[in-house]
Amino acid sequence: MNELELLQDADQRAQAYVAGIEDRRVFPADTERAALDGFHEELTEGGRPASETISMMDTLGSPATVASNGPNYFGFVIGASLPSASAAERLALAWDQCASTEDGSPVADVLEKQAGRWLLDILDLPRESAVAFGTSATACGLSCLAAARAALLDRLGWDVVNDGLMGAPEIKVVVPASTHVTVRKALQILGFGWARVQKAPVDGQGRILPDQLPEMDAQTILILQAGEVNTGEFDHFDEIIPRAKAAGAWVHVDGAFGLWARAAPNIRSLTNGIDGADSWTTDGHKWLNTPYDGAMAICRDPQALARVMNSDAAYSSASADAQKNLTLEFSRRARGIPIWAALRTLGRNGVAQMVETHHLQAQRIASALSEAGFEVLNRVVLNQVLVRGKDDAATRSILQQVQDSGTSWFGGSVWQDRPAFRISLSSFRTKDEHVDRLIALMQRIGPSG
Repeated sequence: MNELELLQDADQRAQAYVAGIEDRRVFPADTERAALDGFHEELTEGGRPASETISMMDTLGSPATVASNGPNYFGFVIGASLPSASAAERLALAWDQCASTEDGSPVADVLEKQAGRWLLDILDLPRESAVAFGTSATACGLSCLAAARAALLDRLGWDVVNDGLMGAPEIKVVVPASTHVTVRKALQILGFGWARVQKAPVDGQGRILPDQLPEMDAQTILILQAGEVNTGEFDHFDEIIPRAKAAGAWVHVDGAFGLWARAAPNIRSLTNGIDGADSWTTDGHKWLNTPYDGAMAICRDPQALARVMNSDAAYSSASADAQKNLTLEFSRRARGIPIWAALRTLGRNGVAQMVETHHLQAQRIASALSEAGFEVLNRVVLNQVLVRGKDDAATRSILQQVQDSGTSWFGGSVWQDRPAFRISLSSFRTKDEHVDRLIALMQRIGPSG
């Protein structure tokens, strides 16, 4: 089998997988996972035929996938991959570009810059901002927080790029007590000891209580949330951000999925004031429904980001807005291309419709489960439905029964020190009939589990 035949075979297998996605178990059965033992081979001396490798991957691997690309997956705010985004990804893989600079790929440079302009437009964020396409909200958050620290120190006359942190003025960090683990991870990597990070008290929905914010000054990084991971809630940006800016603090918004509410007219008010921040992060694989491994770091001051991310070398220099000078990666693929394809295909109305549809579906699920006797723990302002059964044992039992059903899947969580489960709506494939099936399944199981 030659190269083109191999690629055609792989593509046919991929097409067959997508065509049958709705009929797959949402989480693979024990037998399908047990078959993965077939991958436990010794590495051969001479290698095996490529066609055999792809066949094995499909035969053993496809049945053991989680059908997160389907309509019945309600876990972890993972959207399916839009056809336009997936197709663009496949073509970009064939191009095999090193998308670090214009020299490495003129087309990737143009498409990612266009994607960045569209992103700032649809999210209505400061148009002068830099947009960096990275691997994840963790990596992009790390980039923004590194830029924040460097910028604050620069204002104090300290050059962290050249002089490092030894002896530098201390930068303090304030986060919501409910902050996401990816923020904690980014802070840990940057050397902000978690015990030293100040946790602002939050209300019953996970939002910072403005009147209990720690004191802020020009040596403070304040991190806010657009879409609390359990409740989907938003901090009070229009009240908090002006106070932080008046104190001289840097404000970063973790908006992995919630930032997309800004693109939906019916719920945009949740984000009022968010454009006053200094940096933002969001993901593509959530509401934009692009393939995994595509997130965005957005920084109001492009130079602040370029100062700490610059990777110019004697053999490879580029402008400050080259992606290698904005992201953690030097050699990189063009993660912005699927973003460009999705935005171009959906347009402003398509993105808004997807976000608003999932919001309405989440509200419908919450209403039906409340009527059935389940305890819905959040206000359902976005796409998250946080639920418990009649007691902790019932909650665990309900979760296990749904996950074992093969017809739907969502994950467990802990809310206010007790178990709960979290139903997330973010796949373009999820229609009202899929929501109806989930509701019917939950009603059959009942709040007692």
